[in-house]
Amino acid sequence: MPTRVYECDSKESEALKKIMSYDPYLDKSKSNADLAKLNEDPDANIIFARQDYWIKDGMALGLDRNKVYLIISAVDDFLNKAEQKLKKDVPDIKRAEPESESKIVGEIERERKESESGLGMIFG
Repeated sequence: MPTRVYECDSKESEALKKIMSYDPYLDKSKSNADLAKLNEDPDANIIFARQDYWIKDGMALGLDRNKVYLIISAVDDFLNKAEQKLKKDVPDIKRAEPESESKIVGEIERERKESESGLGMIFG
């Protein structure tokens, strides 16, 4: 599955976390009529909470400490639509430079392998 990396100022991290974790179908304040209308709104069905994603501080990645990085893995069709929604909801977000993106994706893969290895030792 393709992975993309986006960056924005760290002051936007709370707004980004809120957007990424929101699922309108789990929102108890939505009525059945509201939920039925979601099918008519293409943006409403771009639900980040249902994708693999990580939000990392730049300092934790050895990059700009004033930045926060969004790493998201999903199918290309979702990623293309999601990028437009992200730019609308978080105006200063942009795709990371290819070098940074490669470094960050490598770091996430390393963390994932270490985590799987640790679980294997526990449940082995």
